This record gives sequence, structure tokens and C-alpha cells, in this order.
Amino acid sequence: MIRHIVLFKIKDEYKDEIPQLVKNFYGMKGKIEGMLDLEAGQDVLHSERSYDLALITVFDSMASFQAYQTHPVHLPVKKRMHEVRSGSVACDFEF
Repeated sequence: MIRHIVLFKIKDEYKDEIPQLVKNFYGMKGKIEGMLDLEAGQDVLHSERSYDLALITVFDSMASFQAYQTHPVHLPVKKRMHEVRSGSVACDFEF
């Protein structure tokens, strides 16, 4: 299995949109073959090292994770995140 974790910094002018961005992530749940789980949420601590938004997904295989990258349900969510983010970091690991 593959766990995909992404942390996003959101541009100031889009921070009010964070609850909708979380809903956008959850809108993918159950609609992408091989995605076993999805969690997303807004940061609550707002510390100096905090990111604004987290996405954690679990895939049954590397092939499923790779297919997710171009899945039609994922593409509009991905596009919007590219528009509103000022930065992101990711970690993907097998377990």
C-alpha cells in the first residue's frame, strides 16, 4: 500500500476558501479505484511551522497511485490546488 501525504500553504487571498478546498478533497473519496482512504483538514494550531491544509490518501498499489495522478475526478481538484497554493510538500511511502 502507498500512503500519500501532502501539506499545502495557501495564498493569503484564498485562505477563506480552505473549508471548500477540504470539501473538494472529500469529494474524491470513493470515486477513484484503488484509493482506500482519504483524510483532509485545515490546520488548527497556526504555528510558525504549520501548513494550512493537509491531504492524506491511501492507495492499494503504486499503479493505483499513479493512475490517480491523471484520474478525471482528481484533475479539477489538482488544478484548483495549483491555483491557490503558494507551496506544498509531500511524502509518499509504502507500508
